[in-house]
Amino acid sequence: MNYKDTNAKLTDYRRRITELRQQMRETQASVEPEAVKDYEFAAARGSVKLSELFGSKRDLIMVHSMGVKCAYCTLWADGYNGIYEHIAQRAAFAISSPDAPEVQRSFAESRGWRFPIVSHKGTSFAADMGYQSEDGRYIPGISVFRKERGQIVRVSDARSEPGDDFCTLWHLFDLMPDGATGFSPKFNY
Repeated sequence: MNYKDTNAKLTDYRRRITELRQQMRETQASVEPEAVKDYEFAAARGSVKLSELFGSKRDLIMVHSMGVKCAYCTLWADGYNGIYEHIAQRAAFAISSPDAPEVQRSFAESRGWRFPIVSHKGTSFAADMGYQSEDGRYIPGISVFRKERGQIVRVSDARSEPGDDFCTLWHLFDLMPDGATGFSPKFNY
């Protein structure tokens, strides 16, 4: 297919994706929130409750990370770091992983991360949210929580995986003929 025809077809696909995203936003707006408890996490400066992570914001975006051993989770977090200030204008943002706070702090400093990181180790948080399998493996994703009438509720969540909507890199690679073929993130290049 020639360039012009291919581009027209791709433009139509992108228009359809935009329409589908609008339908997804409308569906999301109608969600019946799920009540969650006020979990307590370990952090570099001591324990912190889920409710405290909101700060002055009504919404909290919590990334479920598999921890410092996962190059993919690191790739996502590197991207969030770049847009953190923009996110913080609208919602609170934090990353949760099973790593000990000292490990998290050291790794975050080595990457230049600016957002809060908490450890859910020793809690049922990851499992309760659906981000730990029955055999104990952690699953990456994102949950959005909201404070409503003195209660914390989860209003949405989505799993993370290569090619998802939460990492710009995949979409840039999609513009190349071979896409992300052969790419695997590394901690250092």
